Amino acid sequence: MRKYYFTIVSSLLLILSIVAFSDNLFTNINQESNSDPKFVIHGLFMFAWFVIFVGQSYFILRKKFKTHRKWGRIGFVLAIGVFVSTLYVFIAVFKGWDTMEPFVKANRLLMLSFATFVLLAYLYRRNAVKHKRFIFWAIALPIEPIMGRVSDFFQVENWELFYVLVWHAFFVSFLVFDWHTLKRIHPISWVGLGWFYVAWAISIYS
Repeated sequence: MRKYYFTIVSSLLLILSIVAFSDNLFTNINQESNSDPKFVIHGLFMFAWFVIFVGQSYFILRKKFKTHRKWGRIGFVLAIGVFVSTLYVFIAVFKGWDTMEPFVKANRLLMLSFATFVLLAYLYRRNAVKHKRFIFWAIALPIEPIMGRVSDFFQVENWELFYVLVWHAFFVSFLVFDWHTLKRIHPISWVGLGWFYVAWAISIYS
């Protein structure tokens, strides 16, 4: 199963993102945000990023390493687009740290880790062990907007519990992947998990 781990995880995240934004894509395409350039551009970058993630896991699964490296450069450019477009949305929509809900603050902090981990993944692209772990934590940490909209889609009443369960399902699965592949939990995984809790503590108590 570990051979297919990244293909499964990337596919699940893509499916969740499609469900989350199904109103924008299918059921309510005339809504105001669909004509707002900042949201449209951000949405396109995000969708392309998740598609690239699925494609990259498939290339590794099929041992198409040259193709993986080629599309990895494209993915890095898309990641820059994701970060810049998200930053612009934050600046345009949310006015000041003190006016933000904790989950918005957490999103800001976790997007910083997204940028950091993607950069490190690119710098360590020739080290498969580190590269894949930086990529996982870059993607798994800032998925609150997706989970929020998925919980709305399924009308989940206890959305806080839903967040905790979904996030930790991904986290635990990766720690198990670490253990099965390395017989230990990699330091990058401890850093990613630790930063998640620190970011939320800052967001809740600041």
